[in-house]
Amino acid sequence: MKEWAEWFYKSKEWAQTRDAYMVAQHYLCERCGEPAKIVHHKIWLTPKNIHEQSITLCWDNLEALCQDCHNKEHHAKNVRAKRYAFTADGELIPPIQKNIFRSR
Repeated sequence: MKEWAEWFYKSKEWAQTRDAYMVAQHYLCERCGEPAKIVHHKIWLTPKNIHEQSITLCWDNLEALCQDCHNKEHHAKNVRAKRYAFTADGELIPPIQKNIFRSR
């Protein structure tokens, strides 16, 4: 949990919204049907939008997810950004920029 969001996730309003949403979804993951453990915000919370109830507490922005689907949601976006390659000596290879122009 991000430090700037801790107060929100510990709030009575979030606890009530989260619990009611999970009951409405029968505690099932909306993606795979497995037991849900997490209420995910489709529009991720940021320091700028955390005070907007239309984002933080609105059911239209919520999704019940199991741990696996939640991990895929958050980590899939980071996987592409963290690809590294190394030489045989263990030196980091800088990213190669693809040349979009063909030589004729």
